[in-house]
Amino acid sequence: MNFHLLDQYLDSLNEEYGIPGLDVIVTKDHETVYRRSVGFADAEGRRPVGPKDFYLLYSCTKLITMTAMMQLIEQGKASLYDPVSRFLPEWEHMKVINADYRSRGWDFSPTLREPSHYARNRVRIIDCMSMMAGLTYDMDSEAIRELLQKKPNATTREVVAAIARMPLLYEPGTHWKYSLGHDVIAAVIEVISGERFSDYLQHHLFDPLGITDLTCHPTDEQWSRLSAVYEFQPETKQMKLIEHPKNRYMLTPEYESGGASLAGTADSYAAVVEALANGGVGRNGARILKEESVMMFTHSVLPEEALPDFRVNRFLEYSYGLGVRVKTLDSLGWSPVGEFGWDGAAGGYAVVDPFQHIGIFYVQHVHNFLEGYCVLHPRVRDLVYKGLSR
Repeated sequence: MNFHLLDQYLDSLNEEYGIPGLDVIVTKDHETVYRRSVGFADAEGRRPVGPKDFYLLYSCTKLITMTAMMQLIEQGKASLYDPVSRFLPEWEHMKVINADYRSRGWDFSPTLREPSHYARNRVRIIDCMSMMAGLTYDMDSEAIRELLQKKPNATTREVVAAIARMPLLYEPGTHWKYSLGHDVIAAVIEVISGERFSDYLQHHLFDPLGITDLTCHPTDEQWSRLSAVYEFQPETKQMKLIEHPKNRYMLTPEYESGGASLAGTADSYAAVVEALANGGVGRNGARILKEESVMMFTHSVLPEEALPDFRVNRFLEYSYGLGVRVKTLDSLGWSPVGEFGWDGAAGGYAVVDPFQHIGIFYVQHVHNFLEGYCVLHPRVRDLVYKGLSR
């Protein structure tokens, strides 16, 4: 193994893009084979990036939510093909807008009065996991606003019930659109398990793996370790410090987003990635998933006609599976077909390779940095594999 090219690339990112700080962990066969921290965790440049730094993980949460759902599926408590209404009755009679949503613009979200008709297909667990339910990512929809005006401390179940009031963009199972589907899954997990979503994650994922620094509700002490958060300004190509960062996806103190609620350290998140990369077994020997369940993440769910929905602007070598991107083209990139993972709004990036037992977690704290997803992440992935092959 020789990671000098990866070292050089990571060290260049501050000068090239202005990325203030980053951390990378690579594991193989339950060993940390590479760890590099670059830059500073504070805006003043006094605190070098270190293992105790706390990050808002945003959509990196999704990989963990999917793992939790797969636990319940392998236990026979749910099926991929169960209608969501089996667990959330308010999802029984869904409506679909009459118009072609694609003609209304990428960011289009319907109103409660949008002309619509009753859906022919039921929204299933697999549809929510694979972002094919017809939902949007509108966290400011009429139904949610009305709920929060009446109940500012609305729970996960209550917000997800409000989401069900909104008409769907398309017939469930026919298209792909990034959406609140994984937030719906969090509510399903609560109903099946009888536990609050965050408690379920703690008891069935984090505690078994010995993880103490991954949470939906950071303590004051954990907040004090938060790495400085920035926003990339495309016009000036500068990084602007966000003075009072918060997770805007946590709508209320009682709402736990299955798509974006987690915060934690790089080591804590990497421990979950490592377990998935090793057939569902953590470094301490704890099993969080059966190997066959992990391998289900390595297959695409999207039909051919839905692939263009997913491959807009990036992801050319990937399709979408059970809540994760999954590599389907061997000709692009150094990782194998079947490698899977996801990323987050501030630049977190997870790679799970259960074939060679390789896990990669890259983390930074920069919003609105689109080049990170299209250029930086694939480059880090490929340089890891090049380093491992030397």
